[in-house]
Amino acid sequence: MNRLKRKQGKNNRQFLSMRNLPLTKILFLAGLFLLQGSGLVHAQGNKLTFTPHWIPQAQFAGYYVALDQGFYEEAGLDVYIHHIPADISSFDYLKNGRADVVSSFLLDAIKQRAQGTPLVNFAQFSQHSALMMVTKKESEIHKISDFHNKKLAIWSSGFDDIPVAFMRENNYEIELVRILSTINLFLVDGVDALTVMYYNEYDQVINSGINEDELNAFFFAEYGFDIPEDGLYCLESTYTERKEDLRKFVNASLKGWEYASQHKEYAIDLVVTEMNKAHLPNNKAHQRWMLDKILELMSPGDKNVKKGHLLEQDFYRAWSVIQANLSSTQKKQDVKLKNFYKPLAD
Repeated sequence: MNRLKRKQGKNNRQFLSMRNLPLTKILFLAGLFLLQGSGLVHAQGNKLTFTPHWIPQAQFAGYYVALDQGFYEEAGLDVYIHHIPADISSFDYLKNGRADVVSSFLLDAIKQRAQGTPLVNFAQFSQHSALMMVTKKESEIHKISDFHNKKLAIWSSGFDDIPVAFMRENNYEIELVRILSTINLFLVDGVDALTVMYYNEYDQVINSGINEDELNAFFFAEYGFDIPEDGLYCLESTYTERKEDLRKFVNASLKGWEYASQHKEYAIDLVVTEMNKAHLPNNKAHQRWMLDKILELMSPGDKNVKKGHLLEQDFYRAWSVIQANLSSTQKKQDVKLKNFYKPLAD
C-alpha cells in the first residue's frame, strides 16, 4: 500500500511538472512518445547508395562484408548496394542521381573526366592491372612480337584502352575481334588470342578443358601497363557536400576488405548469396579464385603507395594512355591530378 502511494505521488509530481511546461513542448513530447511507441523513430545513419561497376561477384566481396558485419552502420551510414545490369555503365547511375558512389576502372574514370563528367577519385583500391592476353601454345605465339598480324578477341563493352595503346606503342598490327562475355571463340580457335582478366576469364579458360601448361599468358602489367583498376568515384558536388560520409564509407569498406581477407569462406558465402539474389549462375571455386586474385591486386607490392591511395605516376601513365587513344575529333578536357584525385582513405 505504501509502495502504491509513493508511486502515485511520483506520478502526481510528474503531472504537476508537466502543467508548468509550455503547450508546444507538451505536444512535442507527446508526439515523440507516440512515435517511439510505434517504432518510427530510431537511430538511422546517413543514406548512401553505392553502385559497383559490374554484376555481383567476388570482385566486390569487401563491400558485402562491410555491410553484413555492420561496419557501415558503425560509421553512421545507411548503405544500399545497388548493382547495375551488365549493359549499363555505373557512371550513368552516378550522373542521373541513382547512385552517390560508384566503382570503376581508373582508365574509364579518367576518360569520363576528360569528356566533361566532373568525377572525383576519392579512393583507389586496386593497385595493379589484371588485364592480360592468353594464347594456346599450339598457336605459335610465344613472345610479344608474335602478336603482329594476329587476331585478338576483346570485349565489345570496353577494356580496349590498354590493348590499343599496346599496339600503338609497339607498332603492331593486330586485328581486334569484338566479343561479348563468352570465351567460346577462343576455345574453338576462331581467334589467335583472347583478352582476359586474370581473376575472371583466365580461370574460366583453364576450367574449360585446357591446362595452364598448354597456354601462354601475357600480362600487360609486365609490358609497361601496370595501371590500377578498381577505385571509388563520386561527382564533385557530392564530394563537397558529403566529404565526411565518403571518408566513413572508404574506411568502413577497407575494414570490410580486411575482414574478407581473414574470413574468405564467409566472404564467398556472401558473394554467392548476392549472385543468387540476382539469379546469376555461380560456383564457389571460381569465386574463391577471384577473391584471392582481387586481394593480390589490392596489395601495393613494390609500389610506394598506401592501401586505398593512388600513386601519382600511375595517374600520369593512365592519363597518357587516354590522351593518346582519344581521337583528335573527340572533345576532351585536360585532367589535372589535383582536381581528379582527392583521397579520403586513412
